[in-house]
Amino acid sequence: MTRFLIENGHIIDPANAIDEFGAVCIADGKIVQVGAPAANFTPDEIIDAKGKIVCPGFIDLSARLREPGHTQKGSIKSETQAALSAGVTSICLPPDTKPCIDTPAVVEYIKDKAEAAGFPKIHGIGALTQRLDGTELSSMFALKQAGCIAVSNARAPLANLLILRRAMEYASSHDLLLMVHANDAALSGKGCAHEGAMASRYGLPGIPAAAESIALAECLELAQLTGCRLHVSQISCKQSVIKLQQAKKYGLNVTADVAIHQLHLTENEVVPFDSHYHVMPPFRSEEDCHYLRDGLANGTIDAICSDHQPHDLDAKLGAFPETEPGIASLETLLPLTLDYAEQHRVDLSKAIANLTQKPAQILGLSAGALTVGFDADICIFDPKLTWEVNAQTWHSLGHNTPFWRQTLIGRVTHTLQGGRLLYKLRNR
Repeated sequence: MTRFLIENGHIIDPANAIDEFGAVCIADGKIVQVGAPAANFTPDEIIDAKGKIVCPGFIDLSARLREPGHTQKGSIKSETQAALSAGVTSICLPPDTKPCIDTPAVVEYIKDKAEAAGFPKIHGIGALTQRLDGTELSSMFALKQAGCIAVSNARAPLANLLILRRAMEYASSHDLLLMVHANDAALSGKGCAHEGAMASRYGLPGIPAAAESIALAECLELAQLTGCRLHVSQISCKQSVIKLQQAKKYGLNVTADVAIHQLHLTENEVVPFDSHYHVMPPFRSEEDCHYLRDGLANGTIDAICSDHQPHDLDAKLGAFPETEPGIASLETLLPLTLDYAEQHRVDLSKAIANLTQKPAQILGLSAGALTVGFDADICIFDPKLTWEVNAQTWHSLGHNTPFWRQTLIGRVTHTLQGGRLLYKLRNR
């Protein structure tokens, strides 16, 4: 394998408390030295990172790649290229593929596709219930043996709380992380926007924040009862942050993440006839957004994810409530994180930890750090490079983003996965 020397870069590695200028040496796909160049190290290729940040590759806790089953929206090949251009080197794939990830055979299929695409670090999340129908538990242990890193029912509702309790007991007995999207389906109904001023003004069916916070309270109670390792995915409201803060205060084994766009957009920015703003959970109030930002800054929320959901053109055509929710968001992950850090005076190392060290800890991965001996999963980015989101700069097949044609600051220039240089920004 190619031996790399990354020199002159500003190295930020939160896991090892490194924030200094120096070099990173890579050999046999592993990190062999960080800081001063290793003695007698002869590289095959030198990457000059002057003016750039060198950090661990990002770990995305939720990115839908649309394969298997929805290849008109994207593929493992196309979306992993988008991931590499965003500095993402490890991806958690939610189970709502088609067929869903409820058997070892589907897990193997995804592994084969990932290898063929040259991006092996796709971690499947196993289905909590068979066919995600919410009634009959899947064979979680078999899914874990096949390589699933966690279990979840994605956004499909469970039949009742007893199913959730049994699932937590099963997951706990096999030391499996259980991921939940807190949402009470009855309260959400057929809503498509936050139940607030914007929804009322335009007559859109609303989803109250209580649909999330009530469901979260139930999950937290059952996690305490069963001892399950619980991760709450993509929270969106004030009351959820408060409940998580209380749960952590009293020692509950729970973590949480927030989708990056929820830190920037609220119901006030939603254009009611533009389905690019149709997401689940919906963009909520300014107060909710404020609590999300503060919760991330103080550690109540552990990580940032992209919640990447590419769609084809047809999925976003029609009246706002009739369109499919979701944003193609991998490639805006870094610039929006940098903007969050700057606007809210969050230390850059801390913001990078939300994309690297913290997700690795949640998943129990030996990743998210520039530790000697670890796989050389590395992101190099220019924090001051401005670029426009358009067809020439975009890699995902999904163009469904509210940031289209906007100018963003911060762009990945190189991405290495397992010591292989898989992405290099062109036309600089």
